Amino acid sequence: MTTLTHRTRRTEVSKSSEKKIENEEDTNQERNPDNEDPGDSKDIRLTLMEEVLLLGLKDKELVSLCSPGCPGTHSVDQACLCLPSAGIKGVRRRRRRRRRARLIGYTSFWNDCISSGLRGGILIELAMRGRIYLEPPTMRKKRLLDRKVLLKSDSPTGDVLLDETLKHIKATEPTETVQTWIELLTGETWNPFKLQYQLRNVRERIAKNLVEKGILTTEKQNFLLFDMTTHPVTNTTEKQRLMKKLQDSVLERWVNDPQRMDRRTLALLVLAHSSDVLENVFSCLTDDKYDVAMNRTKDLVELDPEVEGTKHNATEMIWAVLAAFNKS
Repeated sequence: MTTLTHRTRRTEVSKSSEKKIENEEDTNQERNPDNEDPGDSKDIRLTLMEEVLLLGLKDKELVSLCSPGCPGTHSVDQACLCLPSAGIKGVRRRRRRRRRARLIGYTSFWNDCISSGLRGGILIELAMRGRIYLEPPTMRKKRLLDRKVLLKSDSPTGDVLLDETLKHIKATEPTETVQTWIELLTGETWNPFKLQYQLRNVRERIAKNLVEKGILTTEKQNFLLFDMTTHPVTNTTEKQRLMKKLQDSVLERWVNDPQRMDRRTLALLVLAHSSDVLENVFSCLTDDKYDVAMNRTKDLVELDPEVEGTKHNATEMIWAVLAAFNKS
């Protein structure tokens, strides 16, 4: 009898220990979600929206190698070290126009693509965090743009914009598609009853998050008739790391297969291209590398989302957002 009781106690202890291990694994999975990029900084975790906005902010512009002997890139207002030795009177004119370098912190007034790009980033971020997903394909709904966005979990993410969008998706009946959600979150709808889904002051709210993380600062600049709140970059190391990450993904670490790419890098390339901020990433490259990077990115975004979304381990939400941008 004593041996039986000892055995039962041992089995109970082993079961309880297994449960504790499972609970610890679950908590570890929650603390370290799949969406975190192993190459990111350990101190600062940025969302896709914050990364897109950071890439789109005006900063000191850089010029690439002025001649084969130039040691590297430099600011427009900095003297090139190769000029005296090469006997060049000035930096040769690039095909991309350069403006006077100023430390400014706002997105281009002419960029009307970044608003929808940020909304698409919100949907991808929620999908990567396991909060939403696309309904399974059926005979009548095979296309990515025909499938509805469904709620998987309504647990808070800790980000105000993500939680606000999650609340809208949860309360919406009937459910909507990816393209419809991007239009609703941007405010591009003729239905006055759905204007409540518009996310307001998105750029300013994302910029404030970056200020809290120590990447941006808040200043006021005078624009002739009015004062405008700007957010210049203070932590240039983080922005350079982000730009280097995208540059390497299409140059040194190019795999020519979206399924083998890191999911967050793939999503950021799609969003940066759709938001028209990818030029800021590749503008400091040499002409040859610039052409290679832009051509590879063009080949990537011109892939058929319907085909890529059905492949094994594909993130359907990334390709659904790309399909929505291609259609708009």
